[in-house]
Amino acid sequence: MDDGTEPPAPPGEPSDEEPPTVRTPLSRRTMLLGLAAVGGISAVNVGAFLGAGGWFTPDTLTTSRFVDRFEQVFGKHDGFRRNHAKGVSATGLFTSNGAGTALSKASVFQTGTTLVTARFSISGGMPAAADTNAAVRGLGVLFHMVGGEQWRTAMVNVPVFTDRVPQGFYERLLATEPVPGTGRPDPAKVAAFLSKYPETARAMAVISKTPPSTGLYNSPYHGLNAFRFTNSAGVTVPVRWMMMPEGPIQTVSGAAHAPGKDYLFDALIDKLAQGPMRWRFLITVGQPGDPTNDATTAWPADRRQVDVGTLTIHSLQTEAPGNARDVNFDPTVLPEGIALSDDPLLAARSAVYAQSYQRRTGEPHSPSEVTVMPPQPTRVDVHEVDHEN
Repeated sequence: MDDGTEPPAPPGEPSDEEPPTVRTPLSRRTMLLGLAAVGGISAVNVGAFLGAGGWFTPDTLTTSRFVDRFEQVFGKHDGFRRNHAKGVSATGLFTSNGAGTALSKASVFQTGTTLVTARFSISGGMPAAADTNAAVRGLGVLFHMVGGEQWRTAMVNVPVFTDRVPQGFYERLLATEPVPGTGRPDPAKVAAFLSKYPETARAMAVISKTPPSTGLYNSPYHGLNAFRFTNSAGVTVPVRWMMMPEGPIQTVSGAAHAPGKDYLFDALIDKLAQGPMRWRFLITVGQPGDPTNDATTAWPADRRQVDVGTLTIHSLQTEAPGNARDVNFDPTVLPEGIALSDDPLLAARSAVYAQSYQRRTGEPHSPSEVTVMPPQPTRVDVHEVDHEN
């Protein structure tokens, strides 16, 4: 609970991996100040937020119906996220090179380092599902910023999202549900859905041209939705972001996956045993006319990219109380200097994540499928912070 006490200092890491300036949260109480869309948000606030997003109307699509659809497709698994249920917790640092201050006044972009809580995952609502190359990989990151501010982002490995509006996502879940006996979706249902939502067909064509990498550790992760950055001079620009892994990206088209039910997570754990894993944090700046309300459409490839620093993952942990298991990676939790765009998916994601969080935190928890051995220490106390990604 929010007791207003200072969190204990995180365990130290080897000195050659830590820059000298580390920004830490002031307290659990200040961590939560000003967060209007964290896990545990009341049903009243969920409804108000959805109404503001323009997609929640009586007798149509509600947050409960949305989360019910996940349970209908994947089954109900107490204590787990309704999507990206299978995952592993992580901790590390974001090291800013200062270049981001030209775009945003958010303190995370000032030169120095910020503690992060992260989570690697694969898509689907079955926490014990076997890993597959086709599964969407997820990376959620919570930046613990100066003054108790937080920034939460939930990213995936595909370059565009499959749906432009929440209703499309909702209908796609049922249209692509495997049919008993074949284990594959009904072609007639899929065809009818794609005819109704042609933007999804276009997005799938783009995704099909981008084969996944061989692992979670060497995958790029895209924020997908557009946001708005405002710098200290008051200049606002539309942006998207991504995490680009350091080192070569080997795609599955040129390599067979390793055997084993959890091969993606096993490889991630093995990779970290060799040393910290790093991703470059790249911000893409949009120009007038670039769509900010359509995550199915990529911006032109010639848009300016700014390298703002490096995300370093130092440790992984089996999901358990107090680490990323209890984090709701709500993409609308933003610090000063970063604001929402007009993308209708953002309000929907926030509300659905909150509904999933409410359900799973009130249920008994089963052990995670992914186990990290030996247990590794976390770098920050996150008992009071709350991916549905």
